[in-house]
Amino acid sequence: MDYVSALVPPFVMAAFFIALVVTIVKSQGGSNKAKEDVAVDAVIARAEATRQQQN
Repeated sequence: MDYVSALVPPFVMAAFFIALVVTIVKSQGGSNKAKEDVAVDAVIARAEATRQQQN
């Protein structure tokens, strides 16, 4: 039974890792992509405005 207790943690970690990757892939695109694009555009616009004020 020692081999079972030695193999369980790697299998559990692999399952969590696969779930994490699936969650990341599913969260890309769609409405989430639009929200991320708006946030990035806002940060870029703010950086540009700050840069222009300094010049």
